[in-house]
Amino acid sequence: MSTPEPTVAEFVAEVEAYLGAHYPKARRTSKQRFVWGEGSDEVRVFQEPDPEEEAEAMPAIRAWRAGLWEAGLGWINGPTEYGGRGLPNSYQRAFERAVRNYEVPGDSSLTISLGMIAPTVLKHGSEEQKKHYLPAMYSAEQISCQLFSEPGAGSDLASLSTKAVQSEDGSWRITGQKVWTSGAHLADIGEIICRTADEPRHRNLTAFLVDMRAPGVEVRPLRQMTGGASFNEVFLDDVVVPDSARIGDVGDGWRVALTTLANERNSMGDSAFGGAGILSTDRLLELTRHVGAADDPVVRRAFGELMMQLRVARYTQQVMGARAKAGDSPGPEVALNKIALSANMGRLGEYVAEVLGARVAADTGEWGTYAWTSVILGAPGYRLGGGTDEVLKNMIAQRVLGLPRAQ
Repeated sequence: MSTPEPTVAEFVAEVEAYLGAHYPKARRTSKQRFVWGEGSDEVRVFQEPDPEEEAEAMPAIRAWRAGLWEAGLGWINGPTEYGGRGLPNSYQRAFERAVRNYEVPGDSSLTISLGMIAPTVLKHGSEEQKKHYLPAMYSAEQISCQLFSEPGAGSDLASLSTKAVQSEDGSWRITGQKVWTSGAHLADIGEIICRTADEPRHRNLTAFLVDMRAPGVEVRPLRQMTGGASFNEVFLDDVVVPDSARIGDVGDGWRVALTTLANERNSMGDSAFGGAGILSTDRLLELTRHVGAADDPVVRRAFGELMMQLRVARYTQQVMGARAKAGDSPGPEVALNKIALSANMGRLGEYVAEVLGARVAADTGEWGTYAWTSVILGAPGYRLGGGTDEVLKNMIAQRVLGLPRAQ
């Protein structure tokens, strides 16, 4: 006999009871006004942590997800046959509203694992893979990364050169190099796309899940101009992968990759992707007031234009979110979200630099000023991640608007 579905109110009470028993209340809830200078450690939301700091934070994040999983809150809208709760998306949104009122580690380090790789396994994986990997990822027992880009194959992913050769025992041996791999230094497994045949483009690729700690896998951090090192280059030297770790059919890797890329662009375009309210208009408004620029007509105009762009992007996200709630898989139009994000991060950096002036370039110790430098320096990278803006605009032109391919 199946357990009756709780009402949303009953579910929220369940969530509140769990969170209240394990985590303290947040110092500021989503309903309270942001005040410039509050929270001495909140300045860190702008700064990229070093790999060592990220590694130190992972036990708390893993414990957070493991606790949610045990409490039946780790995959609220997921299929019950793979460990999910099987509740409607409205329950997931109710959970997200409730959790904002508590100081929890959160899922920002799991965006790739839960927002990109898990949906790909759910759509293309075998039953055995779904039953093993999905609970492992949603409980953070295994964290995953995405091994797609290469030094000679970024936007033109189909030209990748990493090879997987099948052995007589059915296993595969992978050799090659991947680059710009976010979170590879934290990941247990990685979704990798390899060339497995000499067939025509898009029909010669196969997807696998590779053990990131297997012999032959080497992860090297890439230091960015922001000071962080969240990206990595990954070298694979004759890495053995069992055929049971292959996702989809041999030669079907391009279709698998498209699913991951669609989910990547959807995740990047989400208003929460920047983390900790970087795109919060309340934060920007209080910054403007704090530096005494709120009455400057030029600054007011710039703030209004930025807020308009952020609102338009949010409304577009809501439209696509409604489609997802109706059961539609992300299509090529999700590229609009990612393009809007990269443009808005650039606009944000320009606005903050204009308002703060020298305080954004010289560390005076004043809360929330120089810390914006990391955001400003990192903004150009959004135009590249998840597919360059130029490639995504071509995709929208051809696959959404139906325009002919440029000659």
